[in-house]
Amino acid sequence: MSEPSLTDRPAAEEEPRPGHARKPVGWSMITILVLVVVSAALVWRRDGMAGVLDILTHDLALFGGILPRVLAGCLLGAFIAEILPHEKVSRSLGPSSGLKGLLIGTAFGAILPGGPFTAYPVASALLAVGADFGATIAMVVSWTLIGYGRAVAWELPIMGTDFTLWRIVISLPLPVLAGALGRFVYVRLYPKGGSE
Repeated sequence: MSEPSLTDRPAAEEEPRPGHARKPVGWSMITILVLVVVSAALVWRRDGMAGVLDILTHDLALFGGILPRVLAGCLLGAFIAEILPHEKVSRSLGPSSGLKGLLIGTAFGAILPGGPFTAYPVASALLAVGADFGATIAMVVSWTLIGYGRAVAWELPIMGTDFTLWRIVISLPLPVLAGALGRFVYVRLYPKGGSE
């Protein structure tokens, strides 16, 4: 496919990028809140108010430690979504990218450094600028199963070279298969391209 001409690029860059409006309170949030209330009631029944307050105090400290990372991850995703060229991402990772898009998503997930505070904002940014579900699923699954950072830092020293290499080799097809399955299911559940 040919590159867009210089005269076409400004118009393409001015196109509004697809956003994904998130409801502040959805079913997942309601489910989590219900589980929190039920769990708190069970702790209160067993340990009394002191047990509940002890957990709340500990979790507030944990939340304070995690919050900067969550903020950094959200900012990273927002900046990446603004920087990435929508046209090129759609061509490389969009619904029409075929096997190439799944392989690119797999390779990107394998080399993506960092933890969930990096990976998920990047995946969300890719979806926002034109990547389809299949390529994004391939990226996330690859990051989870193959990610070299964890393999080098943890798996290789503890489990050894043979185990790590064979585990990676055996895992290689899984991101592509998961992405292909995700793409197959998504186009049938949402034939018009919307998930809401």
